[in-house]
Amino acid sequence: MAQTMFEPVYKDIFPFWNEISAGVQAYICRHSVAMTYLKGTTIHDGSECSGVFFIRSGCLRVYMMSEKGKDITLYRLYPGDMCMLSASCVIQAITFDVMIDAEEDSECYVISGPAFASVSKDNPKIKIFSLETAVSRFSDVMWVMQQILFMGMDQRLAIFLSDESKRTGSDVIPLTHEQIAKYMGSAREVVTRMLKYFAGEGIVEVSRKGVKILDKKRLRELAL
Repeated sequence: MAQTMFEPVYKDIFPFWNEISAGVQAYICRHSVAMTYLKGTTIHDGSECSGVFFIRSGCLRVYMMSEKGKDITLYRLYPGDMCMLSASCVIQAITFDVMIDAEEDSECYVISGPAFASVSKDNPKIKIFSLETAVSRFSDVMWVMQQILFMGMDQRLAIFLSDESKRTGSDVIPLTHEQIAKYMGSAREVVTRMLKYFAGEGIVEVSRKGVKILDKKRLRELAL
């Protein structure tokens, strides 16, 4: 039953799938579960090796939390994405904790961390895939750090709005000021002040529905 459910998906997403034995394939499928997480649920708190997440639907937010309770969004995961940072037992070099929340009602396939770590030890192709997946996410993390450390708030907000518009294919960003601040690792008051400035310049229009981009050219110029 498990193999029938998971194997067609894993065959598409894992480049190593056809190069491992049928026994290893079956083992990975047996140690996989289909999970549904309600919006707002914390699905990984950094305290254990939760496993490898593959997102089927919805959206997950990966972030770090300071001792004082301030969090920084590292990246978000959408359908088709995979998270390896939640499986620290697979990649021993991961020495920091991340947390993962469901931003929307989400469906995921979760492979047991210890099980995936076990097969990766004996299968270099699985280990290489795990490292490459983690490295791609570290690039996202470094981009976030670069923005926070070296860019002004106007440039960061312009980049965020441009990226969201490109991702959704819409000029309307249906997010609250608090949500935008959370994703950017800033304060709501700062985001509100900057959006007010953008609105005054005719770049955006702010309403209860969210933020509507009016001048894409000006926004792109600010993002550079």
